[in-house]
Amino acid sequence: MRSQLDRAQKLSELNAFISLLPDEAIAEARRLDGMRRRGEVLGPLHGIPVTAKDLVWSKGSRTTSGSKIYADFVPDRDAPALASLRARGAVLLGKTNLHELAYGVSNVNPHYGTARNPWDRTRISGGSSGGSAVALASGIGYGSIGTDTGGSIRIPSSLCGVVGLKPTYGRVSRQGVTPLSWSLDHVGPMARTVEDVTLLYEAMTGESDEAPEPPKSAPLRGLRVGLHPRYFFENLAPEVDSSVRSALGTLESLGAAVVEIDVPEIELQGACRNTIAFAEASCYHEKNIRTRPQDYGDDTRDLLRLGLLVPATDYLAALRVRRVVVASFRRAFEDIDLFAAPSTPAAAPPIGASVLDNGEELRTGLLRLPGPFNTTGFPALSLPCGFTGDGLPVGLQLAAAPRRELLLLRVAGAFERQSSPGRSPAV
Repeated sequence: MRSQLDRAQKLSELNAFISLLPDEAIAEARRLDGMRRRGEVLGPLHGIPVTAKDLVWSKGSRTTSGSKIYADFVPDRDAPALASLRARGAVLLGKTNLHELAYGVSNVNPHYGTARNPWDRTRISGGSSGGSAVALASGIGYGSIGTDTGGSIRIPSSLCGVVGLKPTYGRVSRQGVTPLSWSLDHVGPMARTVEDVTLLYEAMTGESDEAPEPPKSAPLRGLRVGLHPRYFFENLAPEVDSSVRSALGTLESLGAAVVEIDVPEIELQGACRNTIAFAEASCYHEKNIRTRPQDYGDDTRDLLRLGLLVPATDYLAALRVRRVVVASFRRAFEDIDLFAAPSTPAAAPPIGASVLDNGEELRTGLLRLPGPFNTTGFPALSLPCGFTGDGLPVGLQLAAAPRRELLLLRVAGAFERQSSPGRSPAV
């Protein structure tokens, strides 16, 4: 624990944390050491340092949600997601930086500073769970709790070269997590490896993988992987396109069959998700955005004001359209087991950039590929699959039908064992 705290201090310029908890972490580590000496072990997370995005409530430690509004909020209880890890022996090392109120993709935070990408400190980490990804990529903590409303676990996982799982909607409790959009918010685990994400997921849900061990020669034989070229492979930065297509080749070498598939209604989901998110976020924060607008950063204030203008008829229409999109994705999963796609259309852009390397506007571009699986609530993860010529990570996104997280993790684990990039940032 001391080693991890020392590393966090040494790399403080990355700004991964809003709050480090050295006294609490050392005291808990000492208690758990005593239990181990007595032969009392709480499970595979016993004594393992973890972090949590700073909108996940932590009993007795402030939870700012990356905002000035909640700068002094100290919860009287843990969020169930955090409580489940603590019950299995994990130790909370600190609370990680995030985009203000989780309402953005860059993790440029006007109140607590920018969480910098450890592969290149001049570039963004991605948001909104950017601090969690930065900490993990730089070797601080072995897992983290993130949240994902339009890609906020998978975007920073992709840009920082770590693994992040957005489970099925509602699979991990959202209680004790400051909402952004209650019908799109997801809580999930992030770590450096698929195996560690699996351990965290099992701790959060109590679900474990009891499937028989697959054959080592072709562990993915019989698996059907869907390729959706019309949406997920349009307008990609060339190095992202080549890395992800190489990853598809790796899946084929492991026995999977890659088949082209189309979801006719997929273009509807972006506007649908935005309408829902804008309206729900502004509903939750309505009192503060009306009475304390000066306490918000510019981008968050603008989005919350925009949400106040969404008519109820538009919100209800978006909820109806979402049902059409979900039904379309369900039909697609009658013919495939997984979708495979890029997590983001480009690697991490410089801090302050307004466009990605593929020419898309920053926010729109980074939300485009992970967003459909928030609209549907289906599980999806990002894991590293390569690097650009500048040494920036590229993420592969895998998505499955509802409650098939363990399938996702098995496939991701097989891919990782076959093609682990084997690099670390020079921090």
